[in-house]
Amino acid sequence: MRKKIMGIEKNVFFIGLTSFLTDTTTKMVYAVMPMFLISLGASKTELSLIEGVAESTASLLKAVSGWWSDKIGRNKPFMVLGYAFTAVLSPMFAFVTSPLQVLGVRFTERVGKGIRTAPRDSLVAGSSNECDRGKNFGFHKAMDNSGAIAGPLIAAAVLLAFPGDFRRVFLIAAIPGLLGLANVILFVKEAKKSKRDMAGRIRLKDFSKEYYFFLAIVFIFTLGNSTDALLLVKASDVGVSDAFIPIMYLVFNAVSVLFSVPAGMLSDRIGRERLIIFGYAVYAAIYFGFGKAGSPAAMAVLFAFYGIYSAATDGVQKAMVSDIVDEDKRGTGLGLYNCMLGVTLLPASVIAGLLYDRIDNRAPFYYGAVLAMVAAVLMVFYYRRRNKA
Repeated sequence: MRKKIMGIEKNVFFIGLTSFLTDTTTKMVYAVMPMFLISLGASKTELSLIEGVAESTASLLKAVSGWWSDKIGRNKPFMVLGYAFTAVLSPMFAFVTSPLQVLGVRFTERVGKGIRTAPRDSLVAGSSNECDRGKNFGFHKAMDNSGAIAGPLIAAAVLLAFPGDFRRVFLIAAIPGLLGLANVILFVKEAKKSKRDMAGRIRLKDFSKEYYFFLAIVFIFTLGNSTDALLLVKASDVGVSDAFIPIMYLVFNAVSVLFSVPAGMLSDRIGRERLIIFGYAVYAAIYFGFGKAGSPAAMAVLFAFYGIYSAATDGVQKAMVSDIVDEDKRGTGLGLYNCMLGVTLLPASVIAGLLYDRIDNRAPFYYGAVLAMVAAVLMVFYYRRRNKA
């Protein structure tokens, strides 16, 4: 019998703890980055482009690292290397002086995420039983988002004590990242595979039509799901002060933490598709609301409901990919999924940034709401097709 901590598989618990600490670092940085870039003279389009390029190009590594981890039957080395990138590079933002330098550091730091993401998700799946996979992915998402609560909260506290000192935030952000790296080295265990269980030659045609149909739906949704940095900029536009911008992000993540595990457990019982359809519909309604919002109070309410969308989709989608991909190809399947998400963020963010700059601060959110509804309708067809099979 596998050892458990607080009802969670021990390995999944420590993977989650690593994600909590690392996300504390990244969200300390992320929560103040839009305002920092604007202070360096970046436009909304440049801000979106920096985020899109950094996430998308580094995401190509997610497919490669997932495939490689399947080939050698090991996940932990990729996790150690990936988390090391974030721990070492995040404080480097304190020394940049131009948006171009921000792009360079941001891209290199995101390479670490590209290296670790698919092997980490594969290890979560490999450390889970089929009956509690949704719960474990939900727990991991909750821990990830708990770091996304702690990060903005610490960033807000630093800015309240030292107004406008974004660079101090970046330096302090190094501490939890280094603790996360130590945790994965010391406590996360490898789920080794026998040679019989390791993947042979992996070809794209080895994956089912069902898998590719699902990826296509997620692609359409993601094309309207641009960088969250624009949400923080919109909050600033409607009157939220710089010190309280991180609190908006904290509200979103707090709600996501509260509902991620229950959503994952519910998906284990009623099916992943229903939760994803619900999440897409909620996203559409919320993004329409972001477009209409004109006050700090409205933004706070919308950020809270945005957390419900996140809880109902992020971890559940990964659990679904794990369900429909063969075990020996799970790292590759999750890698392709994560790669597609990251690569699509580039056009999504560029489109949203252009709409923001050239039309108004409502247009990108209306655009995202429409694509989310299209994706929700397609998921209904997908659900019916699967249940007829």
